[in-house]
Amino acid sequence: MVRKPAKMYRNITKKAYTRREYMGGVPGSRIVQFDMGNLREDFPYEASILVDEACQIRHTALEAARVNINRRLMKEVGRMNFRLKLRTYPHQVLRENKQATGAGADRVSEGMRAAFGKAVGTAARVSEKQKIFTIYTTEEYLDKAKDALRHGIYKLPSPGRVVITKRT
Repeated sequence: MVRKPAKMYRNITKKAYTRREYMGGVPGSRIVQFDMGNLREDFPYEASILVDEACQIRHTALEAARVNINRRLMKEVGRMNFRLKLRTYPHQVLRENKQATGAGADRVSEGMRAAFGKAVGTAARVSEKQKIFTIYTTEEYLDKAKDALRHGIYKLPSPGRVVITKRT
């Protein structure tokens, strides 16, 4: 089955669908890690991605952004000089009514107007101005952390911005 574009799943249209004990065959999440880098040190600065509008972000998009951000930080900053945290979890199960293709498929698909569909993946429902990724680091690496987050925003289906705060 061909992967659909993110714009088909990003809008919050249906009711929340998260109770996995009632459904069989939900594909597993692609997200490998939620905390990366130096987990022991307490860093003074925090840089975060904030999404500008409420949407759903697929687990594949979260993983792509995480890999991109983490790779940039490892190359430019080094493992011991940052901590990267993914702050959302994809609970929402996405469903799709799989259509038949080929000759005569229009007769097969007729009459299934609002079909329930099968589980095809998961997504994280995020609200407006919610933090998605956060990097904790020192002042000397703040510009590189901001640049890594800016590149991570490109992988997400919603417009976002980078916000920097000093921790107390």
